[in-house]
Amino acid sequence: MVYLQPSEYEIYGLESTTPAALVAAASSLIDSHCRRPTLAVAQYVERLRLRERRNTVRLSYLPLTPVAPATSPLVAARGRYALPRRGESEAPDFVSEIMRVFALPGTWSTLDPAQFDYDSSTGEVTLPANPLGFAYNEVEITYNAGLATIPDPLKFACAQIVRNAQATPALTVRAGAVDRMQLQYFSGDLLDPGVRAQLAAYVAQKAG
Repeated sequence: MVYLQPSEYEIYGLESTTPAALVAAASSLIDSHCRRPTLAVAQYVERLRLRERRNTVRLSYLPLTPVAPATSPLVAARGRYALPRRGESEAPDFVSEIMRVFALPGTWSTLDPAQFDYDSSTGEVTLPANPLGFAYNEVEITYNAGLATIPDPLKFACAQIVRNAQATPALTVRAGAVDRMQLQYFSGDLLDPGVRAQLAAYVAQKAG
């Protein structure tokens, strides 16, 4: 996605004659720095492991954003049952026996995301407790996340990257396109501390 439109160039301090290819390249550099395909709303699928005795996970891409007509950003979910090792579960022994009898460990079950609790700003998702005490060790969640409206800090960051590129002699625009490898090579100079500060809130934090 391009984060500045030609009609916005002068508003954010660029010349109206700024090559669109340079703005597009700056936008791509932002996406790369933020470790995501786009900062606009997009759908993601993440498979995450649950920590011992926890039923919460944290999604990587923020903010969580519903896409109309849906009211929740969570689209679908699956959970994989785990057979807890000794000392890893507070569930009674008979729960483990039931799981063995029905061959539940290792199988995936469809979950209702409407039953999940979530925080759009932090990406924390809480799974509902199983009434029999069955635990999941892994969950796969399909969700929508991103910015429905591009905020000013992101537009200013894009404009600053363009100005930094224009001030870098080794960077040139040829035939209306910027050399992508060359741009990546100079990314350390183009993404100055001010730009990095403006983008900090949008960098995806991959769950470990």
